[in-house]
Amino acid sequence: MQVLDGKKTSEDIKKEIAIEVQQMKENGEKVPHLAAVIVGNDGASLTYVGSKVRSCQQIGFDSTLVSLPETITEDELLAKIKELNEDDNLDGFIVQLPLPKHINEEKILLAIDPDKDVDGFHPTNFGKMALDMDTFIPATPFGIMQLLKRYNVDTVGKHTVVIGRSHIVGRPMSILMSRKGNPGDSTVTLTHSRTKNIEEFTKNADIIITALGVPNYLKADMVKDGVVVIDVGITRVADAAHPKGYVITGDVDFDGVSKKSSFITPVPGGVGPMTIAMLLQNTLLARKMRLK
Repeated sequence: MQVLDGKKTSEDIKKEIAIEVQQMKENGEKVPHLAAVIVGNDGASLTYVGSKVRSCQQIGFDSTLVSLPETITEDELLAKIKELNEDDNLDGFIVQLPLPKHINEEKILLAIDPDKDVDGFHPTNFGKMALDMDTFIPATPFGIMQLLKRYNVDTVGKHTVVIGRSHIVGRPMSILMSRKGNPGDSTVTLTHSRTKNIEEFTKNADIIITALGVPNYLKADMVKDGVVVIDVGITRVADAAHPKGYVITGDVDFDGVSKKSSFITPVPGGVGPMTIAMLLQNTLLARKMRLK
């Protein structure tokens, strides 16, 4: 069993990006500029956005944090997005989710210029991805593909079972794993909360990618020997014995499943760090596209 170390791999990718950014500076070019929009004071969102800003500083990007009050109206937020769309100094930006309940998330995401949509959520970019065209790939699926590639995990002709059908992870993963190439060229089954007898699929899977959000859902008796397991789930589970009062748990019963796996991602330290690294990679791509 080999652990797919997302923390180490993400640091490797950041170093590679930092070298490119340094070359840009030496050539007198403008470095990539990423902005993050956050509405309200959600603790998890603030932590995540803070990590993105620090990562930008680490690799030499310019970064802007746009903090807006939770009471902002939908029209005011749309006006801010229009302003960011038209800012030629900005290569890409993200709107941190979730948004307050009085704001329509879909309406906000649709308002983002696809050329600055480094999260890869806009339908234009999703459609390009589905058609094998060059575009921004959603950061978490992009990170998973990089982990598989850099650890030389063979996916060609394998049976991949994806658990979860979200637009952010499950559905894009099903598309990416079926595309031509390695990683890719896999036969994909997309399962979800309404799939009956899901273990019948997982027991026959060569690769399992789970993004369900149910702690310890995937047990050892649901997988076969030699399986590759990618755990995207991340849930805070109360634990009075822990100093923080909680532990971070994935969808996979790691202790049991790891004994049968050929490759497996830990939680934390697996897919999570890769998401931020690939957001930075998308921002670098956005800068290159603007230069062209």
